Amino acid sequence: MAAFGTVFMPKMALATFENNSWTASGIVPSDKLEFHPGAHVLHYSSTCFEGLKAFKHADGSVNVFRMDANINRMAQSSELLNLPAIDKDQLGQMIKDVVALYADDVPLPPGSMYIRPTHIGTEPAIGKAAAPTESSLLYVLLSPVGDYFASGAKPLRLLLEEDGMRCAPHMGMIKSGGNYASALGPILQARKEHDADQILFCPNGDVQETGAANFILIDGNEIITKALDSTFLHGVTRDSILTIARDAGMTVSERDFSVDELIERAKKPGTEAALSGTAAVLTSVGTLIHQGQEFTVGSGEAGETTQKLRQMLNDIQWGKAEDKFGWLTKV
Repeated sequence: MAAFGTVFMPKMALATFENNSWTASGIVPSDKLEFHPGAHVLHYSSTCFEGLKAFKHADGSVNVFRMDANINRMAQSSELLNLPAIDKDQLGQMIKDVVALYADDVPLPPGSMYIRPTHIGTEPAIGKAAAPTESSLLYVLLSPVGDYFASGAKPLRLLLEEDGMRCAPHMGMIKSGGNYASALGPILQARKEHDADQILFCPNGDVQETGAANFILIDGNEIITKALDSTFLHGVTRDSILTIARDAGMTVSERDFSVDELIERAKKPGTEAALSGTAAVLTSVGTLIHQGQEFTVGSGEAGETTQKLRQMLNDIQWGKAEDKFGWLTKV
């Protein structure tokens, strides 16, 4: 089995922004892009992307999950990076067109078709360190994927990092490659020195997010997670899980909470912690590492509520439960 996200469909949807307008989108080979070596993206990181999935239902239909939310977030990222404003309707049509082209190749559950819209600045201008690109490329790549944790997800080990941040605070809500690059060094160091799977960034003791996923704590019937602000990514999976939890009668507390509170609650029997994201869906956290000490979260095993919420989300995605929130777009 190829590693997650390393197999691509041979064609993609693409549109360009030039002379102050978007061209009509087209379907082109996905094995190369052509732009100048002086392109703005290569020197000043004018780039953002999204990650969403299409699912094949038992009736053979193909459905994209929460496409509108991802398109809105990409529009926001583009605006905050001063990239040309995307045409949200055009991007939605590009996603539907390329997914429809490969509808027969969408894997059955628990697999899916991973969709990666990407927006990059292409103006050849290395003198524009303090000015935005005037041209750009928008494209939609597809990658058929299996379950992110094909061998079974064992609970993760998280290192709590109170000194560093995942990225610059004003960049947190932008889904841009530079944010992931800035977190990579600390993550690799945490793996090497602490056998940690990920870092939970907690600048000055404020529990935020990991390098690639949002963090939630489950204490009985209550979900606790940081309230949305500009410092961290507004995850679509996070929002989906919280919506499902509220609908199921759980209490959702979106607020600031500290490392001290996290560790104290984690020690209680029945407490659960999890990471949410498009690829990992909802994955249990079993161990917190802080200042050389290890703290087991609840039983240390995959949490019952975590697994229940994950299944409820999957059932909507896979067409096994009612789409009561209007999250699916049929292709």
